[in-house]
Amino acid sequence: MKGLVIDEPWISLIVSGEKTWEMRSRNTLLRGRIALIRKGSKMVIGVADLVCTFPKLSVPELKASVGNHRVSESEIGKEFKHSTAWVLQGARPLRKPVPYPHPAGAVIWVNLDPDVTARVEQQLVVG
Repeated sequence: MKGLVIDEPWISLIVSGEKTWEMRSRNTLLRGRIALIRKGSKMVIGVADLVCTFPKLSVPELKASVGNHRVSESEIGKEFKHSTAWVLQGARPLRKPVPYPHPAGAVIWVNLDPDVTARVEQQLVVG
């Protein structure tokens, strides 16, 4: 499983379901379930499905979609570099955050080892 490193307040808005687009400066071809990692915590705090992306949105498109990405309109202008939306569905917090070893230099993606992945997936089983 891959883990996406996300800063506050964005990660809390995602796991609460209030934010469905994670804004990034680049596109990604990755799709499927991902772990959500709170930046600086070395903890997986939730999961979501990365279902699609909308690369290089225009300023008007970004301003029209504030409800999805939650970036204030006042921050969006010609120089706004996070113009690609990574669309997340089914985001939910884990009952108990799962620690993982954070590799040096990892700032966007982390490849989670099988033990961490198993502990995350164990919390997803409905029972």
